[in-house]
Amino acid sequence: MRRSRLLLVAASCALISACSYKPGFINEYKIDIQQGNVLTQEMVSQLKPGQTRDQVRFLLGTPLVVDIFHQQRWDYVYRYQNGQTGAVESRKFTVYFDREDRLASVAGDIAEGNAGELNAPLNKSRLVDLGSLTPEQADKPLPPREQPSYYRRFMDMIGF
Repeated sequence: MRRSRLLLVAASCALISACSYKPGFINEYKIDIQQGNVLTQEMVSQLKPGQTRDQVRFLLGTPLVVDIFHQQRWDYVYRYQNGQTGAVESRKFTVYFDREDRLASVAGDIAEGNAGELNAPLNKSRLVDLGSLTPEQADKPLPPREQPSYYRRFMDMIGF
C-alpha cells in the first residue's frame, strides 16, 4: 500500500512538472499593446502660441497626465509594445501654459511645425467619381423597393 502511494505521488509530481515545460517551437500569441495618446506630426503642427486649453484639448485630445502640483503642464504619453518582438516604442510630449491659461510652449519627441505650415490651409477633401449618368438614365424612375423577408422582419422586431 505504501509503495502504491509513493508511486502515485511521484507520478503526480512528474505530470505537474511536465506542464511547466514548453518546447521552443511552440510560440504563444502575444498581442500588441498600445497605451496613451497617439499624436501625429499633423496634430502638433496645428498648435499655435496663445491657444486656450480647450483649443489644445480639441487638437490633441485629453492629456494622459495632468499633475495637480504642476497645473500649467499637460503630458501626453504614448507607449507601444510589439507582441511578437517585444520591442517597446515610447514617446512623450509636454504642453506648457502661461498664467492666463494660454499655450506658451511645447516640448517632446514630436517636432513643432514651422510658420508656413501653421498658416497653410489643409486640403483634406478629394473628389470621388461615383459614375456619370446620362440624361435618359437620370430620368428613369427607380425600381420599387422590395419588402424584407419574413426572417428579416422577425430579426428587426427582436432588434438584430
